Amino acid sequence: MIETKQDFYRAVGERRSTYGISKESPISDERIEEIVAYAIKHAPTAYNSQSGRAVLLLGENHDKLWNLTEAALKEIVPAENFQPTADKMASFRNGYGTVLFFEDQSVVKDLQERFPLYQDKMPDYSLQSSGMLQYIIWTSLRVEGLGASLQHYNPIIDEAVQKVWGIPSNWSLVAQMPFGKPTAAAGEKQFNSVEERMKVFK
Repeated sequence: MIETKQDFYRAVGERRSTYGISKESPISDERIEEIVAYAIKHAPTAYNSQSGRAVLLLGENHDKLWNLTEAALKEIVPAENFQPTADKMASFRNGYGTVLFFEDQSVVKDLQERFPLYQDKMPDYSLQSSGMLQYIIWTSLRVEGLGASLQHYNPIIDEAVQKVWGIPSNWSLVAQMPFGKPTAAAGEKQFNSVEERMKVFK
């Protein structure tokens, strides 16, 4: 639990893309479930639509995800160029678990019907909500001593994921977040000038 605003700022600053991860976790599976459930409950959504969905894969289910992802990629990546992809899949599979992020398209469609003036924007709002859900879970895992990264192998794995785990057809896969105990520190992050990215008018 974050006790002070300094802890919050530190958590924001320390969240990184961590690719070196192991099949270990400093916290229990139950605690990981609590993190995901808390984020699902409290992440902001457009019109309080609560469109975000998450699937937590641990153990053999985690391995199965990256096995099927590797199999899907083998179908489209030339064999002579596949080794870097295989290595990347191995690095994700070497983690402790994966969070799958979805957006419920039936909720998005309902919003479009209820607010026709903004119907073209509803998919954008949905993805913005998903991004906040991802960030909350990512940062929370970091606070608990777990490293994670965000991956996007949709839509090439959508059908397989839906079939293997019985995902409802109205759940659209947005991202995958493999996580585990870090095996190496993340590299130093480079920052562009804040002054070039921010304007203040008083």
